[in-house]
Amino acid sequence: MSRPKATRAELIAAVVDGGRRLSTATILFHETVAERLGLHTTDHKCLGIAQEAGAITAGELATRTGLTTGAITGVIDRLEKRGFVRREADPVDRRKVVVRVVAERVEREIRPLFESLAGAVTALAKTYDQAQLKIVTDYMDDARAVLEAEAAKLRSAPARRALERKAKRADKPE
Repeated sequence: MSRPKATRAELIAAVVDGGRRLSTATILFHETVAERLGLHTTDHKCLGIAQEAGAITAGELATRTGLTTGAITGVIDRLEKRGFVRREADPVDRRKVVVRVVAERVEREIRPLFESLAGAVTALAKTYDQAQLKIVTDYMDDARAVLEAEAAKLRSAPARRALERKAKRADKPE
């Protein structure tokens, strides 16, 4: 007996639910990688952002992550102490400091943790034809843009101030 064809609404709900489950699996995977490296998950993801950028200032990293510059300084300090990044004078503006990833260290310690996943994802992608892969990559790009926009909304000053006021009210004794 064949299953009835899913409706558009059912498929959209499945995409939303699948995205939630994929997000959870991704976060837990990166938590496991960070744990294996002896890093905080935030430090591990900031390292990835710095690696993609090539060179990045603490301010740029704070902007991209939504973390405070003070929190980012702590992240960079921990990554530098572990030998994953180094601070360098900006070649254009010597007043600035840029953070550069120590590629050799990443290759030696982090890349091996991703090799199995990369192979499995590549094998999975090979099961799709070119048109399907285009749909998947378009969706991933669009979903990432949605997530970035939603994160920016959540970080907005009015929303943050409202939450801070609510937290202060909750802390006041009655």
